[in-house]
Amino acid sequence: MTGERWTVVQVPAQAERLHALRNLVREQVTAYGFTPACVDNLVLAVNEACMNVIQHGYRGEAGLLELGVSAGVHGIEFRIRDHAPAVTLDDWRPRDLNELRPGGLGVHFIRQIMDEVVYLPTPDGAGNLLSMKKYRSGQETTA
Repeated sequence: MTGERWTVVQVPAQAERLHALRNLVREQVTAYGFTPACVDNLVLAVNEACMNVIQHGYRGEAGLLELGVSAGVHGIEFRIRDHAPAVTLDDWRPRDLNELRPGGLGVHFIRQIMDEVVYLPTPDGAGNLLSMKKYRSGQETTA
């Protein structure tokens, strides 16, 4: 998926502004030919990753979120860029699924939905660049 054309949207890191990112994801993955159920799952995963940046990265402070989407022959990639303090995948702690309480399932959903989740180096060495990939298989696409 590297070297493909990227569609990029930048919004303030505020929950009420995520609709623009959800709309971009829905538009891109629908055009790519994913089934409606897979489209919903991918929108959920990207939204959860963005909410994690807002809640745990920026901790309610002002900041920006940038979402890039690139589709290729083998699948689709989402890159979420922020300028919050750097984290690693080891910092992601999903909660015990047996705990009955609202919230805290975003990491679980992301890992279940996406085929690959990694942090990439940022161009300027600051913040985070999360890459999430969903590979094309016959089950998730209508084509």
